[in-house]
Amino acid sequence: MKLTGSYKIPTDKQTVWDALNNPDILQECIPGCEEFKKNSDTSFTATATNKIGPFNASFTGDVELKDLNPPNSYKLVGQGNSPVGFASGEATVNLSEEDGQTVLSYDVEANVGGKIAQVGSRLIDMTAKKMADIFFGKFSEVVSPEGSKPTSVDDNKKPINKKLIFALATLIAMGLILFVFL
Repeated sequence: MKLTGSYKIPTDKQTVWDALNNPDILQECIPGCEEFKKNSDTSFTATATNKIGPFNASFTGDVELKDLNPPNSYKLVGQGNSPVGFASGEATVNLSEEDGQTVLSYDVEANVGGKIAQVGSRLIDMTAKKMADIFFGKFSEVVSPEGSKPTSVDDNKKPINKKLIFALATLIAMGLILFVFL
């Protein structure tokens, strides 16, 4: 599955970059994150538990940062396992600045398998929306001036692809977060 998306975060690009590379901030923002450990400057291990349909999925995963171009872009490559399934994939994250705000764009290619992939698209869509809203809201709260919140670049154009958000949220829960926002 290949997906793309963008968010505007109401703060400067360097602040977003620094936050995306801060394990404490990511642990605070990733829904259900129990542990986020920095193994090296480019390698992280994370454990996160989230309810997806009837499953309480606890993923443990590893994420590696590649193709670093601070503070503009990087690639996240990760994989995670759970008793109810697995997820693997990679995400390219790009940051640009527009009118004092950071536009975080991402391209994700992800695979989800096992029991968790069988819960149905409606439940996955609901969970993906919830996880993405929690992550982006909390991340923006932590890195932005008080009262600011992120917006999807596509809010006025078309609905956000929820499968993309699920894949991104899964990669984040696996060990980074991505978003991700970088």
